[in-house]
Amino acid sequence: MANNSYSGVKNSMMEANHDGEFGCTLKELRSLMELRGAEALNKIGETYGDVQGLCNRLKTSPVDGLSGQPVDIEKRKTVFGQNLIPPKKPKTFLQLVWEALQDVTLIILEVAAIVSLGLSFYRPPDAEREHCGKAAGGVEDETESEAGWIEGAAILLSVICVVLVTAFNDWSKEKQFRGLQSRIEQEQKFTVVRGGQVIQIPVAEIVVGDIAQVKYGDLLPADGVLIQGNDLKIDESSLTGESDHVKKTQEKDPMLLSGTHVMEGSGKMVVTAVGENSQTGIIFALLGSAEDDDEDEDEKKKEKEEKKKQRKTKAQDGAAMEMQPLNSDEGADAEEKKKANLPKKEKSVLQGKLTKLAVQIGKAGLVMSAITVIILVVLFVVDTFWIQELPWVKDCTPIYIQFFVKFFIIGVTVLVVAVPEGLPLAVTISLAYSVKKMMKDNNLVRHLDACETMGNATAICSDKTGTLTMNRMTVVQAFIAEKHYKKVPEPENIPASILDILILGIAVNCAYTTKIMSPEKEGGLPRQVGNKTECALLGFSNDLKRDYQAIRTEIPEEKLYKVYTFNSVRKSMSTVLKMADGSYRMFSKGASEILLKKCYKILTANGESKVFRPRDRDDMVKKVIEPMASEGLRTICLAYRDFPTSEGEPDWDNETDILSGLTCVCVVGIEDPVRPEVPDAIKKCQRAGITVRMVTGDNINTARAIASKCGILQPGDDFICLEGKEFNRRIRNEKGEIEQERIDKIWPKLRVLARSSPTDKHTLVKGIIDSTVLEQRQVVAVTGDGTNDGPALKKADVGFAMGIAGTDVAKEASDIILTDDNFSSIVKAVMWGRNVYDSISKFLQFQLTVNVVAVIVAFTGACITQDSPLKAVQMLWVNLIMDTFASLALATEPPTESLLLRKPYGRNKPLISRTMMKNILGQGVYQLIIIFTLLFAGERIFDIDSGRNAPLHAPASEHYTIVFNTFVLMQLFNEINARKIHGERNVFEGIFNNLIFCSIVFGTFIIQFVIVQFGGKPFSCVALTIDQWLWCTFLGFGSLLWGQVISSIPTSRLKFLKTAGHGTQKEEIPDEELEELDDMDEIDHAERELRRGQILWFRGLNRIQTQIRVVNAFRSSISLYEGLEKPESRSSIHNFMTHPEFRIEDSEPHIPLIDDTDAEDDAPTKRNSASPRNSTPTPPSPTPGATEPPTDPDAPDVTPAVPPVPVSPSPNQNNNAVESSNHLLPEAPKSGTPSAPGSPLHSLETSL
Repeated sequence: MANNSYSGVKNSMMEANHDGEFGCTLKELRSLMELRGAEALNKIGETYGDVQGLCNRLKTSPVDGLSGQPVDIEKRKTVFGQNLIPPKKPKTFLQLVWEALQDVTLIILEVAAIVSLGLSFYRPPDAEREHCGKAAGGVEDETESEAGWIEGAAILLSVICVVLVTAFNDWSKEKQFRGLQSRIEQEQKFTVVRGGQVIQIPVAEIVVGDIAQVKYGDLLPADGVLIQGNDLKIDESSLTGESDHVKKTQEKDPMLLSGTHVMEGSGKMVVTAVGENSQTGIIFALLGSAEDDDEDEDEKKKEKEEKKKQRKTKAQDGAAMEMQPLNSDEGADAEEKKKANLPKKEKSVLQGKLTKLAVQIGKAGLVMSAITVIILVVLFVVDTFWIQELPWVKDCTPIYIQFFVKFFIIGVTVLVVAVPEGLPLAVTISLAYSVKKMMKDNNLVRHLDACETMGNATAICSDKTGTLTMNRMTVVQAFIAEKHYKKVPEPENIPASILDILILGIAVNCAYTTKIMSPEKEGGLPRQVGNKTECALLGFSNDLKRDYQAIRTEIPEEKLYKVYTFNSVRKSMSTVLKMADGSYRMFSKGASEILLKKCYKILTANGESKVFRPRDRDDMVKKVIEPMASEGLRTICLAYRDFPTSEGEPDWDNETDILSGLTCVCVVGIEDPVRPEVPDAIKKCQRAGITVRMVTGDNINTARAIASKCGILQPGDDFICLEGKEFNRRIRNEKGEIEQERIDKIWPKLRVLARSSPTDKHTLVKGIIDSTVLEQRQVVAVTGDGTNDGPALKKADVGFAMGIAGTDVAKEASDIILTDDNFSSIVKAVMWGRNVYDSISKFLQFQLTVNVVAVIVAFTGACITQDSPLKAVQMLWVNLIMDTFASLALATEPPTESLLLRKPYGRNKPLISRTMMKNILGQGVYQLIIIFTLLFAGERIFDIDSGRNAPLHAPASEHYTIVFNTFVLMQLFNEINARKIHGERNVFEGIFNNLIFCSIVFGTFIIQFVIVQFGGKPFSCVALTIDQWLWCTFLGFGSLLWGQVISSIPTSRLKFLKTAGHGTQKEEIPDEELEELDDMDEIDHAERELRRGQILWFRGLNRIQTQIRVVNAFRSSISLYEGLEKPESRSSIHNFMTHPEFRIEDSEPHIPLIDDTDAEDDAPTKRNSASPRNSTPTPPSPTPGATEPPTDPDAPDVTPAVPPVPVSPSPNQNNNAVESSNHLLPEAPKSGTPSAPGSPLHSLETSL
């Protein structure tokens, strides 16, 4: 990256050269940004005079911004740096190869192969050869014994193959996700003024001296000083840990810091520090995100020691993290790791089921391979020393050892075949593939597992505006001058005095960032930029043939006396102008039913105002507002108020007084047409067993009308629509606490929630997720775009943020970003999610068949013929086909519409259904019958020499080659069978849509042909004749025919078949373990399995973990931002900030909304715990609009507003070497805030 080149030179040379060009140096600005409040103001005053002076020194204009000339921009980048933080170097291919080599099974194989290689060169004198027993003798001509080394070499080679394939897979994924990462970063745009034009540029292009426009919902991309602000409130918790919002004004505190969130208001700032010199960048430098390599090495050493420590402690204590000394030399570092070790929220459902399954299969394989080795050794010893009664001759020792090594190699290959290391790989490939394809369907996935969770979704809570509707607002009706116009009136029909007030009010009381631009294409619709409701009003002024831009030019933003910006509490926006005579005039706009209550006059047809009584208001609601709403229009009231000079200056902070006694100018009905594709998408959802609910801030009639148009409400249904107030009344008890039982009475029937606050949305989502009314836990997806949707998006199982209309804060809280803001993209996400699940099941069905057959064949073959019919190298090849290739082939099946015809699977659905079990066992039986027939009668059928009981280095036989070839061909044809898992008959359906599948099956066949015909000694193969090939192929093809037979047997008859691969159910966990688990935040199923048997070395079947590690590395690198429960890559300023504590100020300021850290706290384990909000006595009782931190230390689902504790994304600490440098000390700046008693952090410290 370009910025590495100048970083070293930066400070030395610049002060000398560039002093002349800019009036301030990098150092000055950097130290200026470290000050806050009054200190900063003094410093600006002393050094620059005022902010204007600072702009002059930076050669920029507060009104027109930078010139935008490339030369100037480049110069600024060289002097002050670029706005990006160099990412960590990706792992090199060699590092990945080295990691793949760490796999225990592979290491064992390598050792065995080397021993076998060494021994093959030893040759005892011929005389004694006879004394070493039958097995060692035999007809070996010279050339044959020469080739003894080949087996060892071939094993080594195949190990290298496996390693390279694994490393390549990891590498390509890493690459994909870096691509995705940069794609996400390019999407990140910010509004700046350049050359007098307001434009949007990528965040990385922002330079020092830029004038940036900040508004509600932004995540600040650089440090700056406020030039002009309206009611600006910033959440700086990510830097300071203070959860209260900080008010920013030019007079008191003008310093804006990168990575903080704008929670209210708007303004302009001059950028003073970017990239590595901004406050966030400095923290990064401390964190060593761009650290040097030697530090990396130390990291790794530390990791290794950490790992050893952990291995020891694991044995004594399930929770290894509690054993680490906190005051060690690494201090904070160890504390961080301790947190990193803390289990997180319930893993992705699929991951949990798979890990558990893989562990169980691995155990079985281990047992089988051990038994195989023991039987081989015992048979050999009994045969040689007892039956043949031979003495142990010293000269023969190497030969005997060679036998034992051969047995050992066979055992290890059985183990290699048995361990399904392809499983996690299949998940990873499937998810990676889906994510890539979902980009095309306008889904930008930020957390990998969201993709698969989406397949289980049972409920979607959708916003109305922009998601279900087109978000192109237009005024279509108006009530003005006592007359209701069904379409926009002609300007001649409106009294001039009213028109002037109306147009002035619209022009100044809409955010200046909102405007209507000329259409992009000739004849297209005008482009709407900014807030769409305001765009509708500006469009209305254009329809009335008036130019709002002229008024804005006359009254620039700086001249507005005071602005009360829109927020979810006010539900209105007001702007105050100071008139020439010293009086003030305030314009307001807002939801009609709210503003009309504050109006006491209304303008009449002759332009005069007359008194507006409550009676008139009710009339108006009935005659104007309700009819508009029932047609699905959003009604907005425009009003104004004059403050005469005689009354003196009003108290602007007393909002309730200011916003009363208004005069109503007009009420407009704004239409937002339903997107044409939405009704169809909603029908699909309902057919797929997903309930769609609409949660909106609009009034109930509008909401009901739109819901009917979309098909959420069908005529004749008994579903209910509620307003937020009524909803709150129904779910709270007398004390005003929310009760789960009450929510349970409402939500199953609720379809529309109107006039809802963000808190209501969060309450509803939480209520549905925590509910136990239905036997399956509901999986809820939520869409949101505003800053205030943050809590609901985080609480939901899958949060969708709007890519176009969404604020940065919402995007950061979400799992998937809809790049086109369209509801039908959510349906695509459901399809992909279900497809991931099915792909994994297909792969499992295939893999387990091979596993079962290969292990049984090796085992029985070894017991009966003292040698495995499938040689080590052949087994490794089979393992490669079925693991790596098959996972590629089956995991990349494209989704079909038919996926939407079934109900969601639910969280407890086993991975392997009865039908799949039937297929696995059925195919297994067929394959075993064929293989054993060939093995024990093949020489008679084909009239060839028997290959059984061959001596040590005997040449390969046709007999065993036929067995091997038939085995592989059966797998190939069975791979086609595995494409369908619900018992469909036509397994070829859509096979040509998947080129990867076709090419892999075809490619495998060709390689198999080459191996058999030319593989020779290394693969223990002999070239076969055409006849033999045809027979092998025919037997392989038989598995397709047999598949048809199997699918004719109805599964319902086979009651004895068990399903497998469940998630862990609560009942299966012993009580004392449950108590332990309750203190943690996640049940890691694999950990439990392991702890139960304490087979520590089994952790060495690291291959599974390597894959999981890849999944995690993915998961940690894909996310766009630093999340609470998902620490992500922090390779850009934007990615750094932890979540703002979301707060919702309803009627009482500053009661933080509980930000539920675990989005799935109520995974099966905690299902029945009553919601702690009801059960805990709370300190001062706040208003019903807010919730308080409970005081119960084990409360599973609420965290007080303590700085969030980042948790490492990787489940096994030993793989953290990669990420550790990213996650050290993310809260260095917050260490000031002690953890509140009752927070999980606190209970952890006490337990230490």
